[in-house]
Amino acid sequence: MKVDFSKYQDGLVPAIIQDYTTHKVLMLGFMNEAALKQTEATAKVTFYSRSKQRLWVKGEESGNFLELKSMAVDCDNDTLLIKVHPLGPTCHTGADTCWSERNHSEDFLMYLEDIIQLRSKALPDESYVARMLAKGINKVAQKVGEEAVELVIEAKDNNKELFLGEAADLMFHYLLLLNCKGYKLHEVIDVLQKRHSK
Repeated sequence: MKVDFSKYQDGLVPAIIQDYTTHKVLMLGFMNEAALKQTEATAKVTFYSRSKQRLWVKGEESGNFLELKSMAVDCDNDTLLIKVHPLGPTCHTGADTCWSERNHSEDFLMYLEDIIQLRSKALPDESYVARMLAKGINKVAQKVGEEAVELVIEAKDNNKELFLGEAADLMFHYLLLLNCKGYKLHEVIDVLQKRHSK
């Protein structure tokens, strides 16, 4: 990837930051050659801060790092598109994006995963999710197994409504298990994509 840092007098190029999973544009920053090299070396997005006059790792103070997934340069070699997994809100205001948009996918499963994460912080008597998670990993894993068996049983019949209902139950509890383990759906999708590319 060849980037033309000499195109602008200050040696900086715009870097558009996009969520790898939701495809939302999160922010715009600027990079010089050193920031690009550090980003590649550490897999944490690093900018050149014009106000601080130094390299600046996004999240160095807040902990809301941007984990690098991919980088591309545009047709003029003077603008970067950087796809990331954000670890928390991106904007310094606390918003998900610098345009105050919610960073959630149009994909309902990703949205549901966010809801599960939100409800995991509730009291057990206020939320089924919190109740299940309070019982621990063994109980959550057992529930996934029970839902899988129920789906297999319904697969043997021809009742669409019951089959889809059990499929939904399994999918929900699978997302709950991922949450319990501290993993995200996009990590499973990453594995599938890597397998697909082979």
